[in-house]
Amino acid sequence: MTSENAFSPLISQKKAVELLTQTVLQNRIAPAYLFVGSSGIGRSLAARCFIEFLFCQTSTKPLNSQQLRHRIHLGNHPDLLWVEPTYLHQGKRLSAQEAAEAGIKRRSPPQIRLEQVREIGQFLSRPPLEASRLIVVLDQAETMAESAANGLLKTLEEPGNATIILIAPGVDSLLSTLVSRCAKIPFYRLDEQAMKQVLKTEGQEEILSHPEIIAMSQGSPGEAIVCWQQLQAMSPEFLDSVKQPPKTLYDALILAKEISQTLEIEAQLWLIDYLQHCYWQQQQKTGKIHPLLFQKLEKARQSLLSFVQPRLVWECTFVAFCQT
Repeated sequence: MTSENAFSPLISQKKAVELLTQTVLQNRIAPAYLFVGSSGIGRSLAARCFIEFLFCQTSTKPLNSQQLRHRIHLGNHPDLLWVEPTYLHQGKRLSAQEAAEAGIKRRSPPQIRLEQVREIGQFLSRPPLEASRLIVVLDQAETMAESAANGLLKTLEEPGNATIILIAPGVDSLLSTLVSRCAKIPFYRLDEQAMKQVLKTEGQEEILSHPEIIAMSQGSPGEAIVCWQQLQAMSPEFLDSVKQPPKTLYDALILAKEISQTLEIEAQLWLIDYLQHCYWQQQQKTGKIHPLLFQKLEKARQSLLSFVQPRLVWECTFVAFCQT
């Protein structure tokens, strides 16, 4: 298999493809990589393409590339462990998809937990079964709690016959000790033509007719799709009610209650991006920029990510708006 075939599903990201291709062809595969860049621009897809290319190039057995790609995509290859953030519900860990299918209301963001990091150690304690090495991918690695990150650090120091791939938005989102042990692979936001190509490939051409979504996504087709799905899930009346900052304390408390009771935590985090976009557009038209509003929204984001009670977060944020 050539690198062109392996990385054909990935649109753009030529620098990342070149770096990953050369590490395999020159047999200089690092024990750990950090795929760094904004969400929705192909980092996870690139990881799957890289694993497929690596397994094909280094396997001692003949492989069916289509079957291999399918197994890697499903995450059921015996030498691949794909780790993603989970929710904890009644003592059980659930992925985002599993929680959604179970209809569980998610009141806090998912995270990669210490137990999952321990499972990585168990996975790496055995030799590979089909490939030349074991591969572990930590998607959204920035969601690791400090205890989990410290546990992973010990694994990175002695990974054995394995390669660990961390996917994160930036080097500042992880412990510096983790970053220093990884070879960094940069990913960049897509240009307009590449955005159109990805959205058409994903059957999301309708998004192209909504310039406000394209503006919010800033070169990330994945973020554009998420934005479109979030907007579709919210009523026009609700969106109209949040587009303007509340003027009275009563309105602030009512709106905070509605948001915290009706929206999942991921939707609340997305709403912060939406409000920032709306407020910026409004203030640009009037020529009066109020930085404090954006600072308060960023503080709200950090509070939600730190598991602060959502209603309290929104009440404090909107009350501050009224006092601005």
